[in-house]
Amino acid sequence: MELSFGDWQNVDLRVGLIEKAEHIEGKSKLYKLTVSFGAEKRTAVAGIKPYYSIEGLEGKKAVFVFNLAPATIAGLQSTAMILAVQTADKTYKAIFVDDAVKEGARLE
Repeated sequence: MELSFGDWQNVDLRVGLIEKAEHIEGKSKLYKLTVSFGAEKRTAVAGIKPYYSIEGLEGKKAVFVFNLAPATIAGLQSTAMILAVQTADKTYKAIFVDDAVKEGARLE
């Protein structure tokens, strides 16, 4: 499916600082992430547990879809979605950004 330029302009991608990553009891693939976007904090439930430790996420800046409709996942409301790419060996890598990029910055 192709997106028009107008469709693309509606996607709000922002840099978020992962302040905290937590295990979700009974879920082998999910973390609860507390993410700062500067003036606002959000929760993202992310299925990246098989690929990252808590220590490998906390303090990192990553790219998130900021304007995705909220979804209830594992009983938690997720209000952002981390972007990740599948590698050749079928693992996933989050899209991290340089520390020089300010939290809340919008990708253009």
